[in-house]
Amino acid sequence: MNRSDLHALQTFLAIADQGSLRAAARVLGVNPPAISHQLKNFEDRLGTPLFVRTTRSVTLTDAGQTLYDGSRYLLGAIQDTVDNTRNAAQAKTGQLRITLPFRAWQVIVAPKLAGFQDTYPGIELDLTIEESLTDIIQGGFHAGIRLGDHLQENMIATRLSATEEAAYIASPRYLEKHGTPNRPQDLLTHHCIRHRWQSSGRIATWQFTGTKENYTVSPQGGLIFNDLRSVVDAASRGFGIGWSLKRGVQEDLDTGRLVQVLADYTPMRPGFFLYFSKPLRSLRLLRVFIEHFRAT
Repeated sequence: MNRSDLHALQTFLAIADQGSLRAAARVLGVNPPAISHQLKNFEDRLGTPLFVRTTRSVTLTDAGQTLYDGSRYLLGAIQDTVDNTRNAAQAKTGQLRITLPFRAWQVIVAPKLAGFQDTYPGIELDLTIEESLTDIIQGGFHAGIRLGDHLQENMIATRLSATEEAAYIASPRYLEKHGTPNRPQDLLTHHCIRHRWQSSGRIATWQFTGTKENYTVSPQGGLIFNDLRSVVDAASRGFGIGWSLKRGVQEDLDTGRLVQVLADYTPMRPGFFLYFSKPLRSLRLLRVFIEHFRAT
């Protein structure tokens, strides 16, 4: 195998892993026309097409599947060896771009950030706070942090926290005026502060634990936010009952600014995970971030 074939094989595997020529170009840091040209030359040298291409996707042919199955682990091992050698000298410097919701910043990153900056002063964390499920490759991020049931597909995920306790919350003033719900069904007569998912536009349902299985309730109310911090703020001002991860409002619960309701019916939530694309699995910046911020 000559050098051009090795380079073309790397491009072929990137296309197969990412699902499109444009996504492979972003991962490899080249222009899409260059990817297309290199793939065509590689297919010409092999004498067979490797993908069936449409305007929306690429699919491996039988020959392409044979090449993929036989080369992905071998080339990956070579790449890992090269990356590990290269990263040994520069693992502790550079920028790491991460998308995460505010609660992940509040309960995962912020408590340990000072220690991370002391240990790795050469690493710059570029954090984007957002609730929506962002395409990290298209957005130019190295990784994302989300709860375990809101992860981007086809990504490597590493747990950062154990399961998270959720809480339905209201202010003492609201409960004094409207009464405390004793069962989830009682919410039908209460003002519920709802949350709209930015990525899908749908209003989130509320989850509850039943005698045999979990079930959902579609709450009603006159307030809808696309930011969960605003849900908590509105609840603390007496506008109704809202939802939050409990660790995010623990201080308000301890001081009595908020009161948890329906605790016996509230299910646990999956913990937070860091997720990233397969080509970045050897990036040492991500490794040191994971080692520092995941739960001990």
